[in-house]
Amino acid sequence: MAKSSSNPPVSSLPEPHLPEPLPGDSHKGDAGRVLCIAGSTEMPGAAILAARAAQRAGAGLVTVVHLWPGTLPIVASACPEVLHLDVSTKRDLLAGRIPSALRNLRHNVRLVGPGLTRSGSTRELVHRLLEDQDNTTPLLLDADALGVLADHPDLVAQAKGEVILTPHPGEARGLLGEDFGSSDEDRQAAAHRLAEITQATVVLKGQRTVVVRGEGSWVCQRGNAGMATAGAGDVLSGIIAALLCRCTDDANAYGSLDAVCAGVELHARAGDLQRAKLGPECLIAGDLIDGLPGAFRQMRGEGA
Repeated sequence: MAKSSSNPPVSSLPEPHLPEPLPGDSHKGDAGRVLCIAGSTEMPGAAILAARAAQRAGAGLVTVVHLWPGTLPIVASACPEVLHLDVSTKRDLLAGRIPSALRNLRHNVRLVGPGLTRSGSTRELVHRLLEDQDNTTPLLLDADALGVLADHPDLVAQAKGEVILTPHPGEARGLLGEDFGSSDEDRQAAAHRLAEITQATVVLKGQRTVVVRGEGSWVCQRGNAGMATAGAGDVLSGIIAALLCRCTDDANAYGSLDAVCAGVELHARAGDLQRAKLGPECLIAGDLIDGLPGAFRQMRGEGA
């Protein structure tokens, strides 16, 4: 794949902002339902981090789908408020079908990938979800869901609805089939190329995370090296998923791009708050979830 020679546009998207607080008579359905397909025997913690982050970021109901046997009791013990769907004994995915129990769950957004491993069942699931996606339910693909698309990033462009990709640089290189540098210019150019190929919203993680949709882009100016720790990306995907639940079809209301940028900003602010408290060496992914209340207060102008 040839590299683009054109310079990417400068940041052109509005500054991140949060959705309006829910009315006092709201119920959990108004706060939104996240379907989280994550975790495996080797990495059950990825499901825990993504689910807890979605809860702390405001999702009213989170359901974790278990593709692997044995993960349910581990995740359930760490996330008592989460619902669970165990499809580990089903053979549907290997036969190219989405289990009916999964298809029929009510949800506002699907988060797929953290800790799933790049197995055949993961590959089949991601391909089927892209093929069967409707035009009302955003699909957020992270981690191993991106890994299994490395040979076929064009499949994303065929999806009917909104798709959000949250790769780290290594995953972005796999999807692009090419290398790119670590400078701000190189990272922005790579994010734009990936957004063009996939017709998706791209969140290229790392120092100064880049968000791209179409010709528009925004670069996060917060965050720190202490956030370079296992699981931090799982937390980010959970935060974004929760905010995507608050989007509406009204063109003048809170949109999916607003949610994505706000999720990145919240994640970075939480990291900076926890770095100040703990120091960069002691920061772990779970600390980012603990920093979310202060990050929300900051973004609402209420102080940390």
